[in-house]
Amino acid sequence: MELAGSDSDGREFTNAAEMWKEQLGESHKKIDWYRNGVGYWQEVDASVDGVLGGYGHITDADIKGSEVFLNSLLSDPLLDKGRSRHLVALDCGSGIGRVTKNLLIRYFNEVDLLEPVPHFLEAARQSLVLEGVTDTDEHRAMNFYCVPLQEFTPDSGRYDVIWVQWCIGHLTDDDFISFFKTAKAGLKPGGFFIVKENTARNGFVLDKQDCSITRSDLYFKELFRRCGLHLYKVKDQKEFPRELFQVKMYALTTEVPKRSRLSRSKQHVNQPSIIK
Repeated sequence: MELAGSDSDGREFTNAAEMWKEQLGESHKKIDWYRNGVGYWQEVDASVDGVLGGYGHITDADIKGSEVFLNSLLSDPLLDKGRSRHLVALDCGSGIGRVTKNLLIRYFNEVDLLEPVPHFLEAARQSLVLEGVTDTDEHRAMNFYCVPLQEFTPDSGRYDVIWVQWCIGHLTDDDFISFFKTAKAGLKPGGFFIVKENTARNGFVLDKQDCSITRSDLYFKELFRRCGLHLYKVKDQKEFPRELFQVKMYALTTEVPKRSRLSRSKQHVNQPSIIK
């Protein structure tokens, strides 16, 4: 895939393969990539402003946009094949439980949280369980997995929705593909992935500080294809500050959609500033 890109120091790469070879070329470098990425977040305050890189004020717009997108999918009969009324979601890269607390717990009977940073996950547990946010039998946070995405294997057929937001940029391309191929088994019939991520205008941008990569829309779509996933619907997040990367929401299925619901997304020119 010949997509040129750059890193946070301004160095340019002719393609992603060149960048990954530099980052992961020696055997120990992949271990360092993930260790340094988690290490960066271990120094970040377990607060909304902390996990959003100082942009805590965007939470309302973020949740509003996600809720509209989620509702459009949950009400779609084409994605309802075999889905029970007892809905279960997995929140990947859950952080302090911000998305679960403000969105998923209202729509799903059970939500599992997956997060590799221990003090973030403990903050989520404190907020969702110990403070009684989900103390009913109808809606609850069930499992808190302190496991990296690339090492997680879900229970077979457990989830209606696997939500992946602002975390997949920490995975290498190979682990990105491996994660989704493994996670497919965790979906119920009619279940789907929702990926919500920053998108670079072209190619990719490597953040050397936190060991993450912001991929372009084209880059994402190529990786989804290699995962054997099918793009069912895509929508731009609105009402974010103009200096941030464009954020897109992707709904992905494991089977070819019978009817395309892809929305046309407008091109925006944004100066890069990475949200976490």
